[in-house]
Amino acid sequence: MNAAQKATNIEVASKIAAVVNLFKSKFPDAKADLKPWQNDVDTRELVDPDSIDIGFHFPGWSRRFQCRSILVQIRFYEDPVDAYRRLIGIETDGFNHQGLAWRLSTVENWSLVGDSQPVPEVGEKLKHFCRQVFELFNG
Repeated sequence: MNAAQKATNIEVASKIAAVVNLFKSKFPDAKADLKPWQNDVDTRELVDPDSIDIGFHFPGWSRRFQCRSILVQIRFYEDPVDAYRRLIGIETDGFNHQGLAWRLSTVENWSLVGDSQPVPEVGEKLKHFCRQVFELFNG
């Protein structure tokens, strides 16, 4: 779900701002997009209501990143009985003019997959960013 829609209280809004700052501290050229999803019927069917989704866009296509935009989806598990919420994974997808170029998911083995992967230094920075997001939400 768009991060802008999830910022319903000061605690969540502060954590979203912290995620943006963490990303920009590693990749200062990126511009944050708190509404990466369009608000139409087809898109709403695909959106995970238990995630916070933030887009990051670069000024142009980057050879180091092998993409122009990155979608960060921070996924949560919410127990409705105990009102317990925990971050369970982060999916980071890089997009170029052909669509999805690569993916980094923390759900399995934290490896980058895809036809056009970023350089190893960028991959390591992305993994470090993900570890910091886990610390922020699950501290």
